[in-house]
Amino acid sequence: MKQILLAPALVLAASTPAFAEEDGGGFNLMEEGAKLFLRGMMQQMEPAIDELEGFMSEMEPAMRSFAQEMGPKMQSLFEKVEDWSKYEAPEVLPNGDIIIRRKPAAPGDEIDL
Repeated sequence: MKQILLAPALVLAASTPAFAEEDGGGFNLMEEGAKLFLRGMMQQMEPAIDELEGFMSEMEPAMRSFAQEMGPKMQSLFEKVEDWSKYEAPEVLPNGDIIIRRKPAAPGDEIDL
């Protein structure tokens, strides 16, 4: 919480001398305050961004393998199903099977088997 309040306090402290020098045009003061605030936010976020980059580089081989293995199977499934709105959300059974139930047919719907 202290870190969150630190950035606005620094902006106010840095902008006070500049405000005295301004001759009524406060827009430049606001720009400078916004720049300082965003610079402080970026400095605080930098460790989290670096950690995310490391995580993504670790996950890349697994994601690439998943795409290579599952890509053709998913394409085949998408070709077979014309309208996804006719199906319920996928459900995982206790034994690990995944089923996708068809919604009850509305009057006039044709069932293609």
